[in-house]
Amino acid sequence: MDKAKTSDVVIVGAGLAGASLALALSGHGLSIQLIEATDLSDSALPSDRNLNSFDLRVSALTPRSVKILARLGAWEAIKNYRHCPYTHMVVWDADGTGKIEFDSSSVGASELGNIVENRALVSELLNQIERRGDISLTAPDKLENAVNSGAENILNITLSSGKKINTRLLVAADGARSKVRELMGFSTTEWDYDQQAIVATVQIEKCHEATAWQRFSATGPLAFLPLPGEENAHFCSIVWSCDNWLAEELISLDDQQFCKRLSAEFEFTLGDVLGVSDRAFFPLRQSHAVSYFKPLVALVGDSAHSIHPLAGQGLNIGLLDVDVLSEELLLAHNSDIEIGSLDVLARYQRRRRGENLQMMLAMEGFKGLFGSRKIPLRWLRNEGLRNVDKMQWVKKRVINYAMGLA
Repeated sequence: MDKAKTSDVVIVGAGLAGASLALALSGHGLSIQLIEATDLSDSALPSDRNLNSFDLRVSALTPRSVKILARLGAWEAIKNYRHCPYTHMVVWDADGTGKIEFDSSSVGASELGNIVENRALVSELLNQIERRGDISLTAPDKLENAVNSGAENILNITLSSGKKINTRLLVAADGARSKVRELMGFSTTEWDYDQQAIVATVQIEKCHEATAWQRFSATGPLAFLPLPGEENAHFCSIVWSCDNWLAEELISLDDQQFCKRLSAEFEFTLGDVLGVSDRAFFPLRQSHAVSYFKPLVALVGDSAHSIHPLAGQGLNIGLLDVDVLSEELLLAHNSDIEIGSLDVLARYQRRRRGENLQMMLAMEGFKGLFGSRKIPLRWLRNEGLRNVDKMQWVKKRVINYAMGLA
């Protein structure tokens, strides 16, 4: 049997959070193992721009997230591949006259954020990892077991391949359905929205005007997020969150029927929807780990929390987790403190869990407010949108908060 190798940090999950954390810890005298369950051998990115060349999953990166990715050495290549900065955001209520608009120029910024394909983010993070000598990437492989060795501050890890690793810290970055979180016995608070999110790329008749559009209705929000296009071809990524009964109906439509229904649902704001890519859908659940750590184990990103996509903040708060956890681990390492100690991991939790919970509660409040058909709440939200739209100082605070600058 192979002798167990020893690493300072083992990260399970080479997605956005896991790969970012590995890079953030690299170059500081730590040995890092990154374990990914999927095969990463075919990661070539398409160069053409058509309905089926864009990734169905995109993220709206805040300026703060862009700064984090730039520090990791990944942003320049992501930007050079393709991205779509947006300077405006328009939000309105389908059941009334309430509407609010945000503009980056009001806070002296060149953009509110950037729409980027998730696979482009992961691809460039993995490219950066290949250039680092202190990160070992194993894929495809899975965590099978992790037990305390009996020796102080060491976990014995076994992978599905039979490979064994000793580590001072195990980090779960394997997503909302984290196997590591389950294996290590973390408790979560979870609830099901009884909704599905339908994602697709659409070609639209009119230019998207570098604007992120979001329409709220009682059955859920519909977002049109701008994508880079051509002079005579305009594309958006859509995220249509809707009740299960409506999702089933929409999924059963053929492409022509879906485009017609989508155009009407979006009130022809960008003209007709001319075409749609393959569609995907996934159930919407919100979950939050009761604790982000145990001895020698930490949760990060979606493994610690999953959030409703209506504000597009999932990736951004995950990167903030990475930023804080890496900072605390490196501070401990440079001070000769065990990186897996409870004191170190508790500081990470104190700095992140309350802020994440605040964001999750805000999203829950938004969903409840805009999902209600009760006349008093409909009046309240429409009046609120109209009044806030007139209050520039409030809008500036909202923009700064959404950009990660507050």
